[in-house]
Amino acid sequence: MKKSSLIVALILFMSGTAMAQYDFAVGVRSGGTSGLTLKKNYGPSAIEGIVGFWHDGLSLTALWGKNRMAFDEPGLFWYYGVGGHVSIYGDDFDGHGGPGWYKHPHGNNDGDLGLGVDGIVGLEYKIPQAPIAFSLDFKPYLEVVTDGGAFFAIDPGLGIKVAF
Repeated sequence: MKKSSLIVALILFMSGTAMAQYDFAVGVRSGGTSGLTLKKNYGPSAIEGIVGFWHDGLSLTALWGKNRMAFDEPGLFWYYGVGGHVSIYGDDFDGHGGPGWYKHPHGNNDGDLGLGVDGIVGLEYKIPQAPIAFSLDFKPYLEVVTDGGAFFAIDPGLGIKVAF
């Protein structure tokens, strides 16, 4: 059993991936998709869910990603991955406001359902002696809404999580 564990550790070391320093985390993300986030690490891989909230709207995002040690610094990790989301826009949603990178094609009285494909790339720091992790990322996505409109957003975000 020890020999197989050593082989797995060597493969992970040689591939440049790293195990995250926590098992599970709950937190918040602020930015384009702002809301609650849940992240479960599985060694060098992770699954993350984000429940996003905004004026008259809601989104559910699921992401699968990889962790990679950054700059040989303990607790600092690059992460990247792919996923998808579902967005629900109420009748009072106005997509024409907001930051310049966000160009939603709909205005008021256009309640819609959106489906999207997401990517994510970011940097996360888990404080070694504390159960706190900070992240900075970009979560670009392409979304198609029920009336046929489509748009792309880069969706930058800043997060803080409590790690277990």
